[in-house]
Amino acid sequence: MQLPDKIHNKTLKKIARKVMEKIPVNRDDAFSMLTTNDIMELGAIADHIRTHFHGNITYYSVNMNLNYTNICTLRCPLCAFSCDSDDERAFLLSIDDIEKRVSEGVANGIDEVHIVGGLHPDLTLDYFEEMLRKIKKIKPELLIVAFTAVEYDHFAKINRLSVEEVLKRLIDAGVDALPGGGAEIFSPQVRKVIAPDKITGKRWLSIMGTAHGMGLKTNATLLYNHVENTADVVDHLFRIRALQDKTGGFKTFVPLQFHGENTRIRSKRRASTGYDDIRIYAVGRIVLNNIPHLKALWMYLGEKMAQVLQRFGVDDIGGTYMHEKVVHSAGARTSDYGTEAFLRRMIEESGMIPSRTTADYQSGTSLAMNVSEGQ
Repeated sequence: MQLPDKIHNKTLKKIARKVMEKIPVNRDDAFSMLTTNDIMELGAIADHIRTHFHGNITYYSVNMNLNYTNICTLRCPLCAFSCDSDDERAFLLSIDDIEKRVSEGVANGIDEVHIVGGLHPDLTLDYFEEMLRKIKKIKPELLIVAFTAVEYDHFAKINRLSVEEVLKRLIDAGVDALPGGGAEIFSPQVRKVIAPDKITGKRWLSIMGTAHGMGLKTNATLLYNHVENTADVVDHLFRIRALQDKTGGFKTFVPLQFHGENTRIRSKRRASTGYDDIRIYAVGRIVLNNIPHLKALWMYLGEKMAQVLQRFGVDDIGGTYMHEKVVHSAGARTSDYGTEAFLRRMIEESGMIPSRTTADYQSGTSLAMNVSEGQ
């Protein structure tokens, strides 16, 4: 039975036909999908794309988080992690601290280090170059996913360099890929509320485009369930899709469920429901048909939802994440570390085949098809 024959909702049936004919969906389609209650039929469309790219494979990674400082000049209302330098919670890891933590991670079998931190006013590029080289010295084959577009913009300003120069120096020191943080929601009106001093969405996209042009693969994120509306989500998705059409540099799309505890966002919005989460992920999979992977971070969503979403377009549930601090500062109730056995069980119980990999998806078993082949 062809996909459209499984769909009874008239609007979703039209979208299913587009998917089968490899026609990209439009903004009206995305709005309809983000507001539908027919999530099983929506899921069938997303699962069709997921299966086309990856079969029954779900990826996971054995990695660690390295949050080198929580001292940040921005102090965004959405963030519960950052603080001022004179705060009793403030910390800055020394290179020796970093060496110790990464060595501990290597002893536990990690393949990858994920590095993000606050915008510290006094750290020069030398600190980051030394950090990266030290990590590579501990285990040269470790994949380093390091620094958001917001951090690169900050590094460029305080070191009086171009973003290209900063990227080149940090690539030479060991950066292999970029995380997708800092995108939040591109809407200027929303950013004024949740992150008024952060770089604009346009600037975020520009820095990512520069990174792609220098051969780096990156993630793209979307932060949802704060003060955004459906139109903001649609706009965000299509701006990511447009850049991907130009550069092909996004490897993974990562929706992030907002956790508001200990933040200064005073939205009266209720916590997202299962339907809300499912719609975001499924629509992300359908709209971003030019990005090969869709990741659902189990630490943000919880084990059960991470399992369910593997039938709604998700092919990656994240990693072990030793020492994760950012989302847990904002009230996440999940553990801040998961074992490899835990991740494999989460995948296998969903009827999928676990594949250990890294952010470049070069290791492990892969059935992924080249995105140029379409949906």
